[in-house]
Amino acid sequence: MMMRRLYHRLFVDYWNPYVAVGLAGVLSALYFGVTGTVWAVTGEFTRFGGHLLQALGVDISQWAYFQMIRMNGTPWTRTDGWIVLGMLFGALITVLLGNHFKLRVPQQKRRLLQGFLGGVLAGFGARMALGCNLAAFFTGVPQFSFHSWIFMVTTAVGTYLGVQIVQTPWWRGKPNLTRVAGKPVLATAQPPRRKVQPLLGLLVLAVFVAIVGHYLFVGKPLLAAAALFGAGFGILIERGQICFTSAFRDLWVSGRAVMTKALAVGMMISVVLTFWLIQSGIPPVIKVAAPSTALGGILFGLGIVLAGGCETGWMYRAMEGQVLFWVVGVGNITGATLLAYAWDHLGLYSALTEAGRPSTCLKPGALGRAVWHPGHAALLVPPCIVVGKTLPVWPGAESNGTAPHPPENHTALRKGGKRMAEEWKADFLLDIRGEP
Repeated sequence: MMMRRLYHRLFVDYWNPYVAVGLAGVLSALYFGVTGTVWAVTGEFTRFGGHLLQALGVDISQWAYFQMIRMNGTPWTRTDGWIVLGMLFGALITVLLGNHFKLRVPQQKRRLLQGFLGGVLAGFGARMALGCNLAAFFTGVPQFSFHSWIFMVTTAVGTYLGVQIVQTPWWRGKPNLTRVAGKPVLATAQPPRRKVQPLLGLLVLAVFVAIVGHYLFVGKPLLAAAALFGAGFGILIERGQICFTSAFRDLWVSGRAVMTKALAVGMMISVVLTFWLIQSGIPPVIKVAAPSTALGGILFGLGIVLAGGCETGWMYRAMEGQVLFWVVGVGNITGATLLAYAWDHLGLYSALTEAGRPSTCLKPGALGRAVWHPGHAALLVPPCIVVGKTLPVWPGAESNGTAPHPPENHTALRKGGKRMAEEWKADFLLDIRGEP
């Protein structure tokens, strides 16, 4: 009985988002410490598109974008490839073990086209900004790359625009109302268990373990590690239903901020651990901050709302059998590949990216320690103060998705938030002045 309850808690019930996202923050930092690179997926999506073009006889050897991201090997021989494949493996294993797989096709077939177009926009925007939500939120911010802050703000703008579009009647279309004949189903009736799914889950797990064992046996431990980390990420995003789209969309629609707060907790955990690793001598991964970062963030935010899921969201939902998100994934790869073409063939790099440069929020400090860069600290102080003062005032919605309301200890929370903001401000000002 105890084992059955444990199994149910691990694979049937979804996990608390704070736990799942917090563990993802730990795993992201650990992956950086082991490999020196970061958790990201859209770069590999672009390579997938490049391989498809090569299979169709297209010569991409002179495309500047593919030269930049390097097309060496195949997804099976690259660590980035195994991060993506491992995520799909991990998500599929837990979906099957929990009996959650079910083929689902949208009633409105127009959603397939909408999902594809949203996926194209999201893939195009992510690669224009040189990274998606993972490369900005979960890895960019902890790496203290200034581009991630630009991307984060503009993604919020894009999601707001997306929400305004999807709420219009012409986007929603007319609902398909069909008469269903048959006996009424009792509310207490339990769906039949699909006993074959856990067996398939164990089979997929065995295949995955064999793949990891093979890489260890042939002396390729880095590929084995990437596969294991990828599976870990896949398990966490599926068990916690981690989706950046819902985090932003719910804020604009209902004010519900559960996933938003969980993501903030995960990012904070990753920031602390990654900063320690950087102080230990591992060089941070810093991306270019340019106008393309801002425009890419807007397109990405718009695209993920139109598609109904971000890069993490569509991956685990596709493994659950939701056909819409298979289409979204194809759209992501298509959009990323179109960006690779536009990068030099249409002059996008020269127009929007060439003037940018890698920019970090840190600078060398005393005793070789890194401290906040004065210019970036000055730019980030105002939004941090605003967040510190407003978040406690608006603590989030009820679990049923209703609009938030001030709690009884509203005044105490507000004073506490103001005091916290002042402490953050003082710490930032010390860094700006260079004081120890």
